[in-house]
Amino acid sequence: MTRVCLAFEVHQPFRLNIRLKSEALSRAGVDAVPELYLDETLNREIFLRVARKCYIPANNIILKAIDEAASTGRDFKVNFSISGVFLEQAERWAPEIIDQFQKMVSTGRVELLEQTYYHSLASLYGPDSDEFREQVKMHREAMLSYFGYEPRVFENTELLYNNSVARSVREMNYKGIIIEGVERVLGGRSPNYAYTPPNSDLKILTRNYRLSDDIAFRFSERTWPGYPLTADKYAAWLSAIEGDYVLIFMDYETFGEHHWPESGIHEFLRHLPREVLRYQHLSFNTASEIVDAAEPRGVISVGDLETISWADVEKSTDAWLSNPMQITCFNALKRMERVVRSSRSERLIRAWRLLQISDQLYYMYARHGPSGVVHAYFGYTDQMNMFYSFLRAVSHLQALTAEIIGGDAGEAVRFLRVVPPDRAFHYHEDGRYIGLSAHSLYELLETIPLATSNSILFHAACRHFERWVRSTIGDRVLADRLREIEADSSEDLVKKIMSAIEHRVRELEAKIQPP
Repeated sequence: MTRVCLAFEVHQPFRLNIRLKSEALSRAGVDAVPELYLDETLNREIFLRVARKCYIPANNIILKAIDEAASTGRDFKVNFSISGVFLEQAERWAPEIIDQFQKMVSTGRVELLEQTYYHSLASLYGPDSDEFREQVKMHREAMLSYFGYEPRVFENTELLYNNSVARSVREMNYKGIIIEGVERVLGGRSPNYAYTPPNSDLKILTRNYRLSDDIAFRFSERTWPGYPLTADKYAAWLSAIEGDYVLIFMDYETFGEHHWPESGIHEFLRHLPREVLRYQHLSFNTASEIVDAAEPRGVISVGDLETISWADVEKSTDAWLSNPMQITCFNALKRMERVVRSSRSERLIRAWRLLQISDQLYYMYARHGPSGVVHAYFGYTDQMNMFYSFLRAVSHLQALTAEIIGGDAGEAVRFLRVVPPDRAFHYHEDGRYIGLSAHSLYELLETIPLATSNSILFHAACRHFERWVRSTIGDRVLADRLREIEADSSEDLVKKIMSAIEHRVRELEAKIQPP
């Protein structure tokens, strides 16, 4: 018996307002966020469009298929991983979608998977962060509130996975996790068997990305040898699979948004359950059922620096962390955790979490090639505009947090904040920008060793470091220390500048008390 595990990612982000300017932010207080950061009109328009083309018709098809299979004595079962921010939008703009999901869950043929509430990258924040667990807890509470359901199997944001994620998931008492069937990790082994992490009894279910992408990406591709893909053809492919199970996992938007209804994608979904169940050795199963039944065939080990995902051809963290813009934003979010929690402001914490939605960094991807084409499809503005908009919002959020905290701690938060690109420190040499910028004291410390000696000498001679720290960051103490630096060589100069900045950063960090 080969078990077919059909699973869908159900997520829509809250997109940022890319038209928001610094002048409007300067006049906005805590009561204006997080709404000020978001494009309400665009978010509502996209959600309603996808609801009409995908969510509502696809849900109806699945509900009917569950009933039809039951009438023949067979079971059609599916799995959904629904983000918290998707549910918020559905509740506001299309509550009938929630009613449909509740009906599906009530049949007992639908399993809900766990994920982070904000569909974030919090699992990558490191051992000093509590945010990953907090967002998982929020998602668990949402599943209980909306559906009376407690998930048992975990699906991390975009299938991000490494050994540390596995350890955290097991510590939170989940019995299984879904990951991408990355060939470099499987090492020639089949994705159609269960595995475990090192020294753990957590069951790993690997996505069969080839069969999943035959639907998700290639269904409408007329040059693909498998075109046209019909339900009976696909069922025949599944019937020939060797293994304990086959995990078919894709974005739910596949059915009507990524492939429009005119492509025949709804008809494919409508006929698929019936065609699969024609084979007596095939059955539809939930992820939990497979976790319970499958015996692990070996160990999958993924180091923290080798994190995998299901995104792009690289199947790594590159979709969100492959360029300086993305890394600047990621680090700013990660460093804000202790600070924003110290504010004890629900609005500020909520704004910080909305900025964590993985799509925000996804839209800043800047590479060309096949991956770039996919990112361009999902994006709604160019990468630089997204970067500007994001940093404006983050910088404003940090400034509001500093005001609420107040005192020396608030001043430290203000000095350690990021600034938008138009106020960043941009390195030059011979009158030309050398492609290196710093948006905070942290980045100034990180980028100085990367700049050329001539660039450092130029900026030091013109007192650019001192002036930027004094006028843009506002830290007169560090500015005065930089002004007093004297050195006998460029190496000594770099060493002394870095020492002054590092010492000041540690002083400021010490002023910010944990929440």
